[in-house]
Amino acid sequence: MATGKAIGEFSMKAITATYSPGPAGGVLSHVNWEGTATGFGTIFGTATYSGGPKGGNHSWCGVAYLDNGDALTALGQGTYETTGKHRWRTEAFMQLSDGRRISSEGEMDLASRTWKGKVFELS
Repeated sequence: MATGKAIGEFSMKAITATYSPGPAGGVLSHVNWEGTATGFGTIFGTATYSGGPKGGNHSWCGVAYLDNGDALTALGQGTYETTGKHRWRTEAFMQLSDGRRISSEGEMDLASRTWKGKVFELS
């Protein structure tokens, strides 16, 4: 469920993943991503997923290297849910270091290690 004005798209590839014990006997998945996003240039970040194979929560900590040489950091959180074999639908809200708030919706294809979606600016 996207909110706000659409401002672009993102496309990322999973680079590495690590796993650690999580709450209530669960497992936390920490995945490092890299890619691009409209208006944000090159982006890098780590998403941490908690829950199970059918759905759960995720957090985001990342940086965008803008085309003009500046950088923005982003912290956020969201949810994921399974949409088919090795596919997750995601929604998230993020706070940027320049004071803006954005949201995103996307889909991960775990088999190809890709995460693609749309970005929205919040007022």
